[in-house]
Amino acid sequence: MANLKYEKTSAWTGKQEAILSYSEGYKNYLDSGKTERECCVSTVEMAVKAGFVDLNEKISKNEAVKPGDKIYYTYHEKAVVLYVIGTEPIEKGLNVTAAHIDSPRLDLKAVPLYEDGGLALMKTHYYGGIKKYQWGAVPLSLHGVIYTTDNKKLTVNIGEKEDDPVFFISDLLVHLAGDQLAKPASKVITGEQLNVICGNIPLEDEESQKVKMNVLNILFDTYGIDETSFLSAEIEVVPAGKARDVGFDRSLIASYAHDDRVCAYPAVTALFETENPARTCVCILADKEEIGSVGTTGLKSRYFENSLAEIINLMGEYSELTLRRTLANSYVLSMDVCCGYDPSFAEAFEKNNTALIGSGAILTKFTGSRGKSGSNDAHSEYMHKLVRLFTDNDVAYQTGELGRVDQGGGGTVALILAEYGAHTVDYGVGVLAMHAPYELISKADLYSCYEGAKAFYGLV
Repeated sequence: MANLKYEKTSAWTGKQEAILSYSEGYKNYLDSGKTERECCVSTVEMAVKAGFVDLNEKISKNEAVKPGDKIYYTYHEKAVVLYVIGTEPIEKGLNVTAAHIDSPRLDLKAVPLYEDGGLALMKTHYYGGIKKYQWGAVPLSLHGVIYTTDNKKLTVNIGEKEDDPVFFISDLLVHLAGDQLAKPASKVITGEQLNVICGNIPLEDEESQKVKMNVLNILFDTYGIDETSFLSAEIEVVPAGKARDVGFDRSLIASYAHDDRVCAYPAVTALFETENPARTCVCILADKEEIGSVGTTGLKSRYFENSLAEIINLMGEYSELTLRRTLANSYVLSMDVCCGYDPSFAEAFEKNNTALIGSGAILTKFTGSRGKSGSNDAHSEYMHKLVRLFTDNDVAYQTGELGRVDQGGGGTVALILAEYGAHTVDYGVGVLAMHAPYELISKADLYSCYEGAKAFYGLV
C-alpha cells in the first residue's frame, strides 16, 4: 500500500560527508563577511574566481550579452546582483533567488564618544529587531568605513584577530538587579543603555574628559581620524569571534548573522555551478531587509530592475515591454530564514506546521503577521511546481510557518518581487535563537538549501 502520510525526514540521510564538507566554506563566508559591505566584497571575489565579469565593464565597452555569460553587478558596495544568461529568450522569464546580506546589529551614532565614571564609551542605535538585553556582556567588534582627516576612506575591522582588542556593553550585576529583573524583558536594557565601553586610561595633560581624549589620541595616531570623522562614518558593532561547530557530532553551527547569510551562501554557490541554463538565472543579495528593504540599497530601490534593463539592452532587444514581460514571467525564491521548532519553547510553535531542525530547507507559503498581513502568500500552482521539483531532484525539504497564529510574525522581500507579477515563494533555512548575537542552524539544512537552489536554477 502506498504511503499516504506526509512525514518530515532527516536531511542527513545518505549525504553526511557532502554536508560536512560544504559547511566549511560557509563558515569561512560568515567569518569574512560580518557586514553587508564585507559580504558584498566576499561574494564578488568568489564570483570573479567563478568566471563572472562586471556589468559596468560590459556597459562601458558596449559589449554584447549572450547565452552562457556570467555577469555581476554591485550597488554602493552593499548589494550584489549576479546573472547567468540562459539560452531561451529572456522575456520568457528569469529564475531569481533573492536573499539579504544585512543583519541585526548596533550602529555607532554620529557623535558616539563620551566619558562617564572614568570610562570612555560610544553611543549606539540598534538596527533591526533585537532583544536588547542579549547584547550585554558579550565581546564585540567594530566593522565599517570611516574617512580620515585627510579624506581617505578607511575600512574598519577591529576585534576579530586574536591580538585585537574587543569592545563591551555592560550589564547590571545580579547582586543589584532586583529592580531590573522585575522589568519586562523589553526594558531590562534600553536602547540608550547599549553603550560600548572603549577605554579607561586617562590622558594626564588634559583638564577634563581625560579618558575620552586619550581614546581620541589613539584613534588619530593609529588611524588618522578625529571626532568629526564619525559624523559621516558607518561603523557597525557586531559580536566578535568566528563561527563554531556545535554538538559532539559537529552537526550544527553557531554564529552571528545566519540571518540571512545561511540563504545567501547557498544561493550564490549554486549559481556559480550553473552552466548554460535554459532560463536566465539571477541571484540578488540585498541590503536593508531588516529595516523594511528601504533606502538606496534596499530591494524597494530599482537597482535590480535597472541592472536587468542594462542586460536586455546589451542583448540588443531592449524595450519597456520586454522588461515587463521578463519580470512578470519570472520564478522567484525569496530566500530567507524561518524559525525552527525549539523544544525548550514549545508553546510558541504549532508543531505540525513548524519546521524541524535537520529536516531540510523550508518552503514557506506565507509570512506576515496576524491575518497574513505583509505577506506574499504563494499560489498553489507554484507551490506544487516546487514540491515536484525538489522531490524529483532528491532535495530534502519541508514546509513551515513562523510560529503560532497571532504569536508574532515577520516579513521578507517576497512581496517586493511579487509586485512584478512574478511567481514568488519564501524558501530558506530554519534558525534557532534568530536575531540573537549568536544564532544556530543545522549543517544539513544549509546543504539542503544549496541543493534546492541548484535545482531551482534549472526549473523551466
